[in-house]
Amino acid sequence: MTTFKTAQSPFKSDSTSSGRCGFTLMNNQVGVVVAEVMSTKPDVVVTPLPSMIRVDALRRMDVVYDEISEALGEEPGYFDSAEFEENMSTHYGRMIHEDDRTIMFANPEDAAEYLGFDLTVTPRR
Repeated sequence: MTTFKTAQSPFKSDSTSSGRCGFTLMNNQVGVVVAEVMSTKPDVVVTPLPSMIRVDALRRMDVVYDEISEALGEEPGYFDSAEFEENMSTHYGRMIHEDDRTIMFANPEDAAEYLGFDLTVTPRR
């Protein structure tokens, strides 16, 4: 009798943290410029795809608006959170919008100070 063994699926569930954060951009003129600027950042990987552009990072990534404005050939202040949201399709990780940048965090705990969370453990009553 022949015994068959099922191969382990490469799509199995894995609940461990990836330590990564990122977003997808529309593959248009603005999206390409944002991706070009982000590709110069440490620990950031940009992956162009036919209909979108993936931007992934380890731990944390800052999208500095004036850097994008300059690369677009616009005045400081042109690119902002609204422009970013308009060109971004989706994201993963914790996203914090500030006046001058959007910060992406892989771990929510790293964003606690920006969100006003107290990470101190308190006993239950």
